[in-house]
Amino acid sequence: MKNKLILASASPRRLDLLAQAGLVPDQVLPAEIDETPLKGELPRDLAQRLALAKAEAVQCSPEKAGGAFILAADTVVACGRRILPKAETEEEARACLSLLSGRRHHVYGGICLITPEGVCRTRLCDTVVKFKILSMEESETYLKSGEWKGKAGGYAIQGLAAVFISFLQGSYSNVVGLSLYDTHQLLAGNGFFR
Repeated sequence: MKNKLILASASPRRLDLLAQAGLVPDQVLPAEIDETPLKGELPRDLAQRLALAKAEAVQCSPEKAGGAFILAADTVVACGRRILPKAETEEEARACLSLLSGRRHHVYGGICLITPEGVCRTRLCDTVVKFKILSMEESETYLKSGEWKGKAGGYAIQGLAAVFISFLQGSYSNVVGLSLYDTHQLLAGNGFFR
């Protein structure tokens, strides 16, 4: 009998990535949690804490199917210790692009898996990305596209912003929204494919 998988995320990108790896969740239950960073919290710690909080919220949900693996993830984009927002306004997106222009930054992907027995496992994926120096025209064209809306760091690497990336070290799928390597390793290591 095939194991059941619940995805604790509303992200269509995570669903697409899982499908790319041949995984279709049996249930999608987005977790409503407060994603505000704690005072002095480091970006990598925030990514892990939020992934864990999402998984635990779904674990306590009355809607969840019993006997299922719960997978949750969160993506945090950071320049140094500075956590960039999920851009909701053009001003936020412009500030993100300005900060990222010509610089390396980190994309932290927190992943949490809770097994049907309640065992909790977490992973952190760290991808280093470098943007070319953006001209005013490039930034404004990207802002007009609207592609940045709701995206951590104000950009989507799988879209128009791909032309801004001069260097990438680590998992590309992590920057899109979920490290497929780390997710597969977590699932395999905890008996999901048996």
